[in-house]
Amino acid sequence: MEETFDIAVIGGGIVGLASALAISARYPRCSLTVLEKEPEVGSHQTGHNSGVIHAGIYYKPGSYKAMLCVEGVRLMKAFCEESGVPRESCGKVIVATDDSEVARLEELYRRGVANGVPGLELVGPDRLHEIEPHARAVRALISPGTAIVDFKQVAEAMGRRLKVCGVSIRTGARVKGIRRAGELQHVDAGESSVNARFLLNCAGLQADLVAGMAGVDPGVSIIPFRGEYYNLKPECRLVRALIYPVPDPAFPFLGVHFTKRIGGGYEAGPNAVLAFAREGYRKSDINPADLGRMLSYPGFWIMGLRYWRMGAYEYYRSFSRRAFVRALSKLVPDISDGDLSEGGSGVRAQSLTPNGSFVDDFKIVEGPKAIHVLNAPSPAATASLAIGQHIARLAADRFDLK
Repeated sequence: MEETFDIAVIGGGIVGLASALAISARYPRCSLTVLEKEPEVGSHQTGHNSGVIHAGIYYKPGSYKAMLCVEGVRLMKAFCEESGVPRESCGKVIVATDDSEVARLEELYRRGVANGVPGLELVGPDRLHEIEPHARAVRALISPGTAIVDFKQVAEAMGRRLKVCGVSIRTGARVKGIRRAGELQHVDAGESSVNARFLLNCAGLQADLVAGMAGVDPGVSIIPFRGEYYNLKPECRLVRALIYPVPDPAFPFLGVHFTKRIGGGYEAGPNAVLAFAREGYRKSDINPADLGRMLSYPGFWIMGLRYWRMGAYEYYRSFSRRAFVRALSKLVPDISDGDLSEGGSGVRAQSLTPNGSFVDDFKIVEGPKAIHVLNAPSPAATASLAIGQHIARLAADRFDLK
């Protein structure tokens, strides 16, 4: 006999796990299950990012990203402390490499201050040299509270805590269909099929497809962008912590940068190339179904025509190590090809509207007895515990929970 739960959470990434934690804390008698299609939790966006706990500088004041990121930093640092997950507040610099970027850097400072990010400071080249001796800039923004962590370890700690709370986590449970079954919703996930009174869709790269299974028009389509990294060789001593460029406001990406890793070593990247599979971590990965959905979506073609020059450059840089090094050298002039070795990659689930616009904020919509998280790229990992609390409040308003 299939089990029945009050809530089935679809997706065992960090947002799904954090939401399950928040709901179980608010409603300890509520029965929950988490359905994750991979053998382990946190296997996609959670486990393939740069591991930065973002301070909340980049986001428009008043947006979900701004509010939930700043609160999420506090909650994430406390969770790591309680759970014994290593983290380091190593700080970060955002550098304007020429005068044309100074106005945008100053706008980032104003946004960060408006969002309540502590300790921000605009500095000149001399002060920057004290923090990052090899970085080059005419002006820099210091964020001392930016930290690093392994979000995969955070997700695993969340999973352990959920199990202590009696929450069922079912791995290898790929959702194949959702249908009404009287007052319940039947989630077909193979051997882990369940019935639930309510659904929480946190399926990340597959979230729009899961919404469609549940009978909801998501209003967006998820377009996958692969971010590719190089590692800095151990003998390279050009970076101390995190060095970021001033981002282009037209794009939801932060540009190639240098990142210290909590487990040791440093990364350089990522770029942002269109992936031909939602879980396409290699250049050769092609999923015909994913590619077909992307090519049939009108917003994709509008976006492509609008930004084809940027897209072409990202592809060029993906295949040209020399171009990648050239981009990095704008931040750290002494970097050379010999300082780099091949690194990993991640895939960002970026929602796109039918008119070809990138969804800039977190997007959480409601359906019949369901909540769907349809856009949760960076800084979702940082903000995950705050997102979870927000979703728990929505569940309190919309679901009949006891």
